[in-house]
Order: sequence, then structure tokens, then C-alpha cells
Amino acid sequence: MAGPEGRQALRPLPRGTHRRGVRRARLRLPGFGDSEGDQGILSPADQLTDLRNSVTYLTTRDDVIADAIGCFGTGGTGGGNAVLLAGVDPRIRAVVSQVPVADGRDWLHRMRQEHEWIAYLSALEEDAKLRVTTGRGRTVHPREEIMIPTPERKTTTIKADVDERIPTAISLASAEQILEYRPIDAADGLLTPLMVIGVEADATTPTDHAEALYEVAAGPKALIMQRKTSHYAAYDRYWTEVTPRIVQWFDRYVRPADVRVESSAGSASIENLEVAAR
Repeated sequence: MAGPEGRQALRPLPRGTHRRGVRRARLRLPGFGDSEGDQGILSPADQLTDLRNSVTYLTTRDDVIADAIGCFGTGGTGGGNAVLLAGVDPRIRAVVSQVPVADGRDWLHRMRQEHEWIAYLSALEEDAKLRVTTGRGRTVHPREEIMIPTPERKTTTIKADVDERIPTAISLASAEQILEYRPIDAADGLLTPLMVIGVEADATTPTDHAEALYEVAAGPKALIMQRKTSHYAAYDRYWTEVTPRIVQWFDRYVRPADVRVESSAGSASIENLEVAAR
């Protein structure tokens, strides 16, 4: 399961999993592309509900082992949502979170200079008053007035196939939910095996968000840090190194109940992938 940025990142995974009989379910979040749902709302809380419903759906299928389900999430809130899902749903046996957001308020704050941040909070307050008094608030472009695109984001073609599916106008009230978005709380003490994949010096989803999720998790965990690349370039690079590690993680921890694998709860590993950029 992946966020709006996940399509590009998911492409290499079948090469590593098809011989293992792994079934994949890719969720298209409500309001994105041709999926049902209000395209004017971006709600992480509603997304989490849909993720849990997706797990339930998988358990109804005859071709899925109901107690051998893992979750892969990528791209900002996609990576964060995977951690949130693992935190509330014990049916998830292992999780991989790539370039995640751990704290929505910190994420939005760090996109802006301090004077811009203060003005932004003021604008959110005024919009809340407008909604209360008139019943309708402002609509904004999610990648211009909620997120602030980096120079790389403005020029990359990595996600061109995804951009056309993202709504261009959503309620500014959606920003309030992102301010409250805290996968770091779900990761704190998490016993579900967690692999976190970050990018060194990531200007889009801060590197220390990935590191923080890894640090507070209490179960088996691994941190993979991609180097000499950038947030969007990482989707195309290093898959020969990253994909096998993802597959190994799921192979190890996503097993049906009649197979028991002993592992110390605190086992941890860190890997730095340093491959010359192409």
C-alpha cells in the first residue's frame, strides 16, 4: 500500500516478489484520480480508515493468507501512513516505510521561513473563522499552498504519471489535519517489525524524520539510508540494492501463524547505501 507518490516506487517490487507467490494490493486513496471520494478533502485520518478497510478486504480473499499481511508505504504521508497502520492494526506483520513524514507540523513548518510560518498559521486561523461564520472556507492547491515544492519537485518528471491524479484544489482545512499528523507517536514503542528507508540530505521529507521513526521503534527494525541521491531521484536509483532488502524483510517477518520465527525485540540494523550516482 502506498501514498500518492507510490506508483513509481512500487514498479520494481514485482521483480523481487513474483517468484515467492506474493500478492500485492495497491490502494488508490479516495479523492485521487478516478477513485471515489471528495476530491476537495485531504484527510490522513480518513486514509487510515481506508487502509484498515483494505486489510479487512484482503482477509476475505481466498488467494491471500489472512495472517501473513505486510505493508509498504512510500512518499511523505504514504510512508507515514504505513507506520500509522502498523500502530493500530495487529494484522500487519511487518512494515516498510520509505521517505516518510513523522511529524506533520514540523514538516510543514520546515518548508517555510519563520515569517512565512507565522503568516501561514494566521491564515489557517482566519480560514477556521470563515468556515464557522459562512459554512465555507478557502480552497487551495495542495502542492503550492499546503506543501511548498522544492526546486527539484518543480523540475522532476519522475512523478508525471502521478501528478495528473492529484486534485488541484482542496480545502485549506486539510492543513489542520496535517498539523496533527504524527506517525512518530505510532512508532514509539512499536513492536511490529519496521524497516525505514531514508535519503541522506532529503529536502522534501526531512532525513531526521526517517531516523526518528527508527529510533523510537521497539521491535525488530532496520534503517536504510540512500546516499548520493535526492528524494525524487531515489525512486529510480539503487533499486538493485534496496529492493532485495525490502523483499528479505517481508520474507523474514510476514509469515503465517503456523510458522514461528524467533527474534530479539530489540534487534536493529543500519545500512548506508553509497553507490556512485548515475
